[in-house]
Amino acid sequence: MASFLYKLGVAALGTTVGSSLAGWTFDRWNPTRKVINPPSRLPIHRSHLISRAMQIQNLQRESEFDVLVIGGGSTGAGCALDAVTRGLKTALVEADDFASGTSSKSASTKLMEDGAQCLQKAMTESDYKKQCSIVKEVLREKASLSESAPHLVHPLPIMLPVYEWWQIPLYWVGTKCYDLAAGDRNVKGSYFLSKRDALELFPTLKKDKLVGAIVYYDGQDDDARMCLAVVVTAARHGATVCNHVEVLKLLKKDDGKGGYVLYGVEVIDHMSGKKFIIKAKCVVNATGSFNNSIRKMDDPTISICDPSSCAHIVLPGYYSPEQMSLLDPFTSEDRVVFFLPWQMHTIDDTTDTPHIVKEKPAPSDEGVQYILNEIQDYVNSDVDVRHDDVLSVWSDIPPSPTTPSVVSQPKKDDTQLWTHNHTIHISPSNLITVAGDKVTTSRARAERVIDTAVEVCNLKPWSKSIRNTLKIENGQNWSSTMYARLVQGYGLEYEVAQHLAKLYGDRAFEVAKMASLTGKRWPIAGNRIHPDFPCIDAEVRYGVREYACNAVDMIARRLRLSYLNVQAAQESLPRICDIMAEELNWSNEEKKKQIKKAKQYLAFEMGQATKRNRAKHQMYLNLSKEEKELCAKRFERLDRDEKHSRGFKQGFGDCDFSDDILKDIDVNVIGDYLKIKRHC
Repeated sequence: MASFLYKLGVAALGTTVGSSLAGWTFDRWNPTRKVINPPSRLPIHRSHLISRAMQIQNLQRESEFDVLVIGGGSTGAGCALDAVTRGLKTALVEADDFASGTSSKSASTKLMEDGAQCLQKAMTESDYKKQCSIVKEVLREKASLSESAPHLVHPLPIMLPVYEWWQIPLYWVGTKCYDLAAGDRNVKGSYFLSKRDALELFPTLKKDKLVGAIVYYDGQDDDARMCLAVVVTAARHGATVCNHVEVLKLLKKDDGKGGYVLYGVEVIDHMSGKKFIIKAKCVVNATGSFNNSIRKMDDPTISICDPSSCAHIVLPGYYSPEQMSLLDPFTSEDRVVFFLPWQMHTIDDTTDTPHIVKEKPAPSDEGVQYILNEIQDYVNSDVDVRHDDVLSVWSDIPPSPTTPSVVSQPKKDDTQLWTHNHTIHISPSNLITVAGDKVTTSRARAERVIDTAVEVCNLKPWSKSIRNTLKIENGQNWSSTMYARLVQGYGLEYEVAQHLAKLYGDRAFEVAKMASLTGKRWPIAGNRIHPDFPCIDAEVRYGVREYACNAVDMIARRLRLSYLNVQAAQESLPRICDIMAEELNWSNEEKKKQIKKAKQYLAFEMGQATKRNRAKHQMYLNLSKEEKELCAKRFERLDRDEKHSRGFKQGFGDCDFSDDILKDIDVNVIGDYLKIKRHC
């Protein structure tokens, strides 16, 4: 009996020690899942969103907020959510639309943040400890986002093509270190692919001199949708959030110590034109690349970051497989180029170049051509990378506070907190400015900002941050097979149901209830806005409830059509504006005004004007009589079945066109044949 009790005691002691050690190790390596003390008072959660008109009234009626956040991007939205869930009276204002800046424009944000690049810097730069801490934080935040927004985040394999044998051990060691740093948070380990296997998974990859490929895993999400979900979550928990409300002036008062402290701001509501004052104990400047404009209202002599510019283009989906992306770390100018599948299309972008801040940055033809040239070096000869394949193009200006060359140093008497991959600055008047370039870590950044606000402005929250245990909007009851219930319960198309489930999570059922009947046997409900995309009319109505105020808000941040195909977005505008007019009581004149503004946006911010100018430039190139005859002979030689040669002679005899046009023409494709005719 004694022996039995002795063995039982030893077993119990071993179990206790082992459990304690395992728990310590788990919390040590997986801090996103650590248990925190619940708040003493649960935050408010509204079942229905308050309308924008009511939000504006709340801004005007409230005597004083605890925290006022300026900027509705990923960082500003995170600050608002973190503050309101601590029990602080919170307001957020955005001069444009939520996620209208880098939070919706960066292709790398659709990849989330590439921790592997941070790891590369850690292995090559002297400050390896800082870079390693960034890697850990990025991995930790990816795991947190995957849990809090599972409908928006999914793993994506990234292929690193290898064309030199010496690159194989370099890439392999680097990706294995990344796997090791990720620990149990890693979706799947990296692996090597032979040339044959690499071409099977990425058929358009260039075959010549290809040795093989290394594949590692990262996360992908819809950046604008993620930001909107955080904003809506903050609103449901009691925050007052308003887009299209711009700060005109910072208001200061005597602090009794010979200085001045902020007590509020003067703003203008661009939808009504009305100006009013918002009072707050603490003002947070989270305007990203535009933070200098707010800081100069506080102190005209200071700045915190000089932003850079990134070019992005969208190509047809056949340029890359649906479930495999490509990363080129060794371009001709030592800039990283991404090649990412996104919503049945392919996004390509470059890393940053210096740029002047503009409210509405326009893409350049040079940036587009650079990306196309780099793409051509990585695709096989069967894929002719053409400028005409570019469906959409835009430019964004992300802040880069972690790069010394693009950071303007503050005054010595100001407080500067350099934390990992962002900067938190506190001015003498208690204006708190945050600048950071990684969207993935925005909620961790927001937590530190509110911690700073509580300390600096002597705020009294109910509890500490609960972001690690808080599910954001639409992610509470989502499941990967939810689309089946949408198909069976509401008669939606399979593609539409999948689209709604991935974009709206468990709120997809609310969207489906708004869908109009098709009048067909199948699908029963859900009329598409454009035949080539799974967006339906109900999304426009739901987008208005999520504070879309104009046509640009809808096509850019709610439906994302302008980022996928500018021509399809323009073709959809009349239908979209008709539905928005029903929801917002627009007159016919207002509808025409909205369509005009949206077309201007597509032309100058999404590259439509650049494409047209290039076509006009190609259209009026003069050829001599001999050159025309030579082109005619080339056309006849290529057109072996003689279907189009007679039409060429009759219709194009007096046409002036360049030899460059023929490079993009397949005479056996009637669409290309008609393209020549349009040029002439």
